Amino acid sequence: MSKTPETRNLYAGEPFELAGQQIALGESRNLALAVSQSYSGSDVTLPVRVLRGAEPGPAVMISAAVHGDELNGTGIIRELILAPPFELLRGTLVLVPVVNILGYERNARYLPDRRDLNRCFPGIASGSLASRIAHTVFHELVLRCGYLIDFHTAAVRRTNFPNVRADLSQPEVRRLARAFGCPLVVNSEGGKGTLRLAAVQAGLAAIILEAGEVWKVEPSVVEVGLRGVRNVLLELGMIDGEAERPAYQARIDRSTWLRSEVGGLLRFHTAPGDVVEQGQVLASCASLLGVERGVVTAPEDGIIMGLTTLPSVKPGDPVCHLAFPHKGIQRIRKALGSTLDSSLHERLRGDLATSVTVDDFEPE
Repeated sequence: MSKTPETRNLYAGEPFELAGQQIALGESRNLALAVSQSYSGSDVTLPVRVLRGAEPGPAVMISAAVHGDELNGTGIIRELILAPPFELLRGTLVLVPVVNILGYERNARYLPDRRDLNRCFPGIASGSLASRIAHTVFHELVLRCGYLIDFHTAAVRRTNFPNVRADLSQPEVRRLARAFGCPLVVNSEGGKGTLRLAAVQAGLAAIILEAGEVWKVEPSVVEVGLRGVRNVLLELGMIDGEAERPAYQARIDRSTWLRSEVGGLLRFHTAPGDVVEQGQVLASCASLLGVERGVVTAPEDGIIMGLTTLPSVKPGDPVCHLAFPHKGIQRIRKALGSTLDSSLHERLRGDLATSVTVDDFEPE
C-alpha cells in the first residue's frame, strides 16, 4: 500500500540519506546523483542541493526542467539556492534545478532518445534511457519526500500566465495548491507517466506551476515561484512569517484553446492574465496582402491563460488558451479593479506579452 503524505513527511531527527550520503538536521549539502552514463562511460549526474532545518519537519522536493528547455523553474531554484527569501527552520528541502540534464545540455525539451521524460514516471530500472532516468529520479529523490513542487513553462512558441495544476480531489494536494498562492488553480489529475501523477499515486502531495516561455528565465515568473515556495513552506510550518497572497485565486475546471479560422498574420487584442467577456475580440488575423481577414472571439467570459507567440497561423492553429473560473469572474474583476500598476499581477501581464503585439481592435 502506498504511504500517505502524512506518513512520509517527518524525519524525526534521523539523518536524511540521499545519493549515498547522510545529511543531519541543520546541515546543507550539494550532491551529484548519477542517473546515466555518457558514450565514454562517464557518469551523467544531476546536481542536487539539500537544505535541512535545525528541527524535524516535512520533506519537500522542488524540481525544474523535466523538459530540458523549460528554464524558468531552473531560475527560481537558482534564487532559492543563492538568495533564499526565508530561513529554513524545520524540515528538509531537496532542490533539483534540472531533472532532464541530457535535454538541458542540448537546449531540448526531450531526451536524446526522443522520449518525453514527463511521460515515463515512475520509470523502469531495466527500460529505455528515459525510463531508467525516471526510475532513478523517482526512487532516489521523489520517494524520500512527502511533498513535490515541479516547475514547468508553456511548450515552444507559447506562453502561459502562471497557473498551478493539481488534483483537487486529494485533500493534501488541494491544501498545497491553495497555499502556493497562484491566481489560477487548474483542477486536473495529470497525464499518464507525468511526474506529478506518479508522485500523487505514490502518496505524495504534488503540484506543478506552469508559467512563461521556454528558453527564458523571466523575472516576474521567478518572483511568482519564490512567493509560492515561501507560501508553501509557511503552510507546512517549515519557516516563520506571513504569507503573500495574489490579487485573487480562482479554481479552473474548464479551459479551451481558441483557434484561427483563416491563415495569415496575427494581431493580439488581449494579454495573458486578462479577464475577457463573451464576444470580445481576442485576436485578429489577415492574409499577407490583407485580403482575407478573421477574428478570434471569446465564446464566454473567461481569463486568458495562454497565448501562442508565433504570429503566423493556418486555419485550426491555436491562438488563445481561455480558462473559465469555477465561480464566474465578477469577483475577479472587482479584485483586479483595486490592483496597482506596479503589482506583480500587472507586471506579469506586461512581461508575458512582450513576445507579441497587443493593441486595441479596430473593426473595418
